[in-house]
Amino acid sequence: MAIIKPFAALRPAQNIAHQVASPPYDVLNSKEAREQVKDNPLSFLHITKAEVDLPADIDTHSQQVYDKAAANLQDFIAVGTLLHESKPCYYIYRLVMDGREQTGLVCASSVEDYFNDVIKKHEFTRPEKEKDRIDHMRTIKAQTGNVFLAYNNVAELDELINNWKKTHTPLYDFTATDTIQHTIWAVDDDATVEQITNLFATKVPATYIADGHHRAASAAKVSQALPDSTEAKYFLTTIFPASELAIMDYNRVVKDLNNLSTGAFISALQEEFTITESADPVKPASLHEFGMYLDKQWYILTAREGSYTTDPIGVLDVTILSNNVLDKILDIKDQRTDTRIDFVGGIRGLGELEKRVNSGEMKVAFSLYPVTIQQLFDIADSGNVMPPKSTWFEPKLRDGLLTHVL
Repeated sequence: MAIIKPFAALRPAQNIAHQVASPPYDVLNSKEAREQVKDNPLSFLHITKAEVDLPADIDTHSQQVYDKAAANLQDFIAVGTLLHESKPCYYIYRLVMDGREQTGLVCASSVEDYFNDVIKKHEFTRPEKEKDRIDHMRTIKAQTGNVFLAYNNVAELDELINNWKKTHTPLYDFTATDTIQHTIWAVDDDATVEQITNLFATKVPATYIADGHHRAASAAKVSQALPDSTEAKYFLTTIFPASELAIMDYNRVVKDLNNLSTGAFISALQEEFTITESADPVKPASLHEFGMYLDKQWYILTAREGSYTTDPIGVLDVTILSNNVLDKILDIKDQRTDTRIDFVGGIRGLGELEKRVNSGEMKVAFSLYPVTIQQLFDIADSGNVMPPKSTWFEPKLRDGLLTHVL
């Protein structure tokens, strides 16, 4: 059963929360982050991507960057931008995007649950991305990145959380520049806190990492490096009931065609796919349909029968693409470590795929149909893993609103 506990968050003063709150560190590159902080000295990006305050040519994974993050965090505390909560609390976090609501519980989840597979995974992680967050956490002595977990709905928890939202005043309630509304309530009543803890301990047999495998893995390793820290035995999570979640596509761009000409590449694809040209950008309409952008032309690829298996992993479109294109034709064996491939979240749209290819940075792009939350649960329950970067969740939790101090 799931072990969670309340924590005393480090959080912004109420009147500046909208300025402090920033997109997650891993959805922006350094150039985009520098643009965002240009007119906002309060942005939490000064802590999560501290290279914004250093020369543009700096190695973003250098110790100098992590030291700057630690110094910025202490400065934010010293001037009152960030305040320490007076007692451990749970927090309720509601996001509204395009009229759709999703509400989760912000808490500290047990690292022991991570190691014991009570917190279930569906992806392998990339070593260099783990190391980045490990170095960041160890240097600033805090967890700034929220791990997004999911669980099968529990009626009592749904009712308790909905009632709290209706009867209490939120700490924060603002709409960010991307039009997503963020509302947070503190659950500071001792009896209610105990009730929530007990409901998870008795009614929630497992939680599932929806987004944040690298943050979770890094937190687990930091806990081993800090055996005397009680807080390091837990890590920052927000846990959402499955019924409120929607998964977006997670697309791929590749730098080259593995020394094949365009014609030879398309010919190789025809062994496992039917291919038709499209005058419009291709957002796949169903399972086993893919979009491909190559040489300023969109194509629809449809997987032929027999090109995939029907087991929980084999039937996934990310698996079909991985096996029949990335591995077989393009010789990309390990998507976690191969620098020839990159991943583009569906929220960025098909235009981002065109941009990456048209610029010459990438040679070909693939758009995919998203997996379902039930597919994610089934795969995690079976002990299998999806190919890297199979799921993209929106809306994103903002960094900086609730930080877990180690």
